[in-house]
Amino acid sequence: MPENVEANPVTSWNPESKHPEISETAYIHPQATVIGAVSIGEKVMVAPYASVRGDEGLDIRVDDHSNVQDAVILHGRQTIDQNGNPIKENQVEVDGENYSIYIGKRVSLAHQAQVHGPAIVFDNVFVGMQTFVYKATIGKNSVLEPKACVIGANVPENRYVPAGVVITSQEDADALPEIYEGYPFMHTNDEVVEVNVELADGYNQR
Repeated sequence: MPENVEANPVTSWNPESKHPEISETAYIHPQATVIGAVSIGEKVMVAPYASVRGDEGLDIRVDDHSNVQDAVILHGRQTIDQNGNPIKENQVEVDGENYSIYIGKRVSLAHQAQVHGPAIVFDNVFVGMQTFVYKATIGKNSVLEPKACVIGANVPENRYVPAGVVITSQEDADALPEIYEGYPFMHTNDEVVEVNVELADGYNQR
């Protein structure tokens, strides 16, 4: 296993050291870091200086055909206490499984975005440059424009958060505009996913 992909250390709250589980079709750049209780799906592209760190918040999942771009950070709050009990408020549940962070299929995490667990980003979402997601759920087919921020709220499906807007209540999240025909970023995620899947293939074939 390369030096930039390593197991988490044993700690007072986690007696188990885990190596990341990475699909053979995914690509992890040598200048990215993937640590601990992390699973990465098919044809995921993890770009330089990204950090996916499953050593405190457990587990982190990045599902098929998603991309983790340059300097993106995925990390979560402690999910197990010193007695080995789950800290429920720091976990999310998807399909009966508990995670610190769950990133769905065909998600783009653009440059310098941060997703801090507990958090879910469901399928086909574009998370723009320098955005921040924490204690939040982002619904399918949504767009977070650059420097948007979602804390403690659940963004419904097919909505967008305008650039620089900070969402900190469910009322504000529910009032977000729906993606409409002609919305400038309507097809951005499709284009970005296509590019990054091809990049993952290309890097792996070198």
